[in-house]
Amino acid sequence: MCLILFHYDPEGEYPLTVMANRDEFHERKTLQAAFWDDAPNILAGRDMEKGGTWMGVSRTGRFAVVTNYRSLADMRPGGASRGDLTRLFLAGEETALDYAKRVARTGGSYTGFNLLVSDGTELFYLSNRDRKGPIRVLAGFHGLSNAFLDTPWPKVTEGVEALRQSVRRGDPAWDWRRILADTSIAPDERLPNTGIGIEKERQLSSRCIEIAGYGTRCSSFVRIGRDGSIVFEEKTLVPAGLHPETVTFSLKRS
Repeated sequence: MCLILFHYDPEGEYPLTVMANRDEFHERKTLQAAFWDDAPNILAGRDMEKGGTWMGVSRTGRFAVVTNYRSLADMRPGGASRGDLTRLFLAGEETALDYAKRVARTGGSYTGFNLLVSDGTELFYLSNRDRKGPIRVLAGFHGLSNAFLDTPWPKVTEGVEALRQSVRRGDPAWDWRRILADTSIAPDERLPNTGIGIEKERQLSSRCIEIAGYGTRCSSFVRIGRDGSIVFEEKTLVPAGLHPETVTFSLKRS
């Protein structure tokens, strides 16, 4: 998952609203979002190579999402599967803080990651590429890509602003596909320098990435309500022509 735009409003009608794009190689086998046969509490897409997930919710109102941290050192194969970070939280019962603290102690076994976890009461962010440990996320609009939380990459800042305007207009459930589908390339003077070269920085600068063999595989919308409602929608972009292209789930927290 390479772009997460979210509104955290713990005192509001909808404490958590999330729009997210997952970027991955097209050849990597993936299951569309569904309740898992071997973990029926989990609702998420699934990576068939390692068995984990990039983002999901549980019937009890837990939420988790992970992104890679972009650096040359983190593009080497090896390390534990980062998809397990989300899977284990969704399947467990620890508080978000306790889980994040535990992951912080073992984070060195993974290549670079950013992790967001919510137990329905609090939301925490953790990266194993800094020394800060778990950070309690404050109320407001936030964005996360392949650097630290709220790093001002163009697709993050512009995506967050698009989400902010959508919330102000009313119901972002109508806007998430449009916001996430933006393929605009950022101007060179605004691109980050993560060591991968200017051409790749350009290609990866859009919210929705379209490169031969790699790019945005799916777009998702999650909204968790104070009344216990959970909405999860996922639109598959690759492979094209999947039926149904978009799956929608509405449930009540158990």
